[in-house]
Amino acid sequence: MVTDQQVRRLKSLMQKKTLAQAAAEAGMDEKTARKWRDSEKLPSQCVKPRNYRTRPDPFASVWEEVRGFLEESPGLEAKTLFDYLQRKYPGAFKDGQLRTLQRKIKIWRATEGPPKEVFFPQVHTPGRLAQSDFTHMTSLGITIAGEPFAHLIYHFTLTYSNWETGQVCFSESFEALSKGLQDALWELGGTPDCHRTDRLTTAVAKPESPEEFTQRYHALLSHYGMKGAKTQAGKANENGDVEQSHNRLKRAVDQALMLRGSRDFPSRAEYDAFLKDLFRRRNAGRAERLAEELPRLGPLPKMRTSDFTRLRVGVGKSSTIRVKANTYSVPSRLIGSEVEVRVHSDRLEVFYAQRLAETFPRLRGKGGHHIQYRHIIDWLVRKPGAFASYRYRSDLFPTSRFRAAYDALLERSPQRADREYLRILKLAAEEGERKVEGALRLLLDTSEEISSGMVQEILSWDTGNTAAEVFVSPADLSAYDLLLEGARRP
Repeated sequence: MVTDQQVRRLKSLMQKKTLAQAAAEAGMDEKTARKWRDSEKLPSQCVKPRNYRTRPDPFASVWEEVRGFLEESPGLEAKTLFDYLQRKYPGAFKDGQLRTLQRKIKIWRATEGPPKEVFFPQVHTPGRLAQSDFTHMTSLGITIAGEPFAHLIYHFTLTYSNWETGQVCFSESFEALSKGLQDALWELGGTPDCHRTDRLTTAVAKPESPEEFTQRYHALLSHYGMKGAKTQAGKANENGDVEQSHNRLKRAVDQALMLRGSRDFPSRAEYDAFLKDLFRRRNAGRAERLAEELPRLGPLPKMRTSDFTRLRVGVGKSSTIRVKANTYSVPSRLIGSEVEVRVHSDRLEVFYAQRLAETFPRLRGKGGHHIQYRHIIDWLVRKPGAFASYRYRSDLFPTSRFRAAYDALLERSPQRADREYLRILKLAAEEGERKVEGALRLLLDTSEEISSGMVQEILSWDTGNTAAEVFVSPADLSAYDLLLEGARRP
């Protein structure tokens, strides 16, 4: 079959060569060449559309049934319908005919199916809109000091310039939203007219509520003079700028990690610095559009608003408090008191009489517990029988070496194991956890019998080590005087 390219080549060659020569070089017969020389059309323009089938339609007898399924549930896949037909009509359809049904359904959807959702490109105005959302980073396999670091990033972006920033957080809490948004605005140096999120429960009120946003989120927006906006249910594309930016950010982080040669960071601070540098480099190419946007931003308020939640909770008889469906221990001397808890995105601060009494990391999820043995060890030593069935006993093994020491005590003296271990734990609270852990390591490595007395003895080895007093006699400067006098002599 002659192609359009052959005909174009034929006509080009005939300007300088004979028909026979041009036909030979174009790769066609001389008679065929004469036909296309005199034609004003190309071969592709002469093909008549085919409106008939070259083989019988194997699905003609069941198509009305298939069409009924599609009209009722347009999302049905061809493979699902094909499996149904094979079950209903055994032997009527072969596996190789699936592709035929897929093409037939594709044509039906394009010609008779329901209209598809249309996405309308938007014109972005400088300083008008910012979007933010949370994105999970666990899939990138980042570790801190060798330990898996499961976390999210609060991600903020301006829709006009695509300037972006973000920070590590551990849940989609209001505290994380408030801190992330405020940090972004103060880093930016101004406020956009509107801030849009997806349907975060911490920001968007429940459907039955007459208010559009929660009271705390509305107060946060009012403090910065911004309007709020939210996406419709199931319409993540309405927050498309930040959603797409999530994907690009994750790819950029992944590429930077590969270039770095390691996904492990010595500390959380090192990882935060890595992310900050990455955002700086990504924003470098947006400087021109950001310069257009900055003058359109609104002014910042005189000061930030609080990015934590205050709660008043009572300390129970077990020396614990309940915060956000999790249990935390506090010093036992606070039992029966009411304390103020400041809930941050990553930590909790406990205040009593306006004094900071304790700080500990905020637990993720619900039903967790964080018990510090220092808070309760004084009374647990007096009540050793409570240790065996203590609900939070797993929290009373600060490190694996303490657990190994307890197992060794159980093996040698089960009756005294709990009492002896609690005495060791009390030594850790009084003398220092690292010192006691070092003593336990020595006893475990040398297979010595473990007891609180042995640990105490090892700790006492360091008590007599005082710094040696060094006496340096005053320098005799007369020798230097003699040298100087000798230098003056001719």
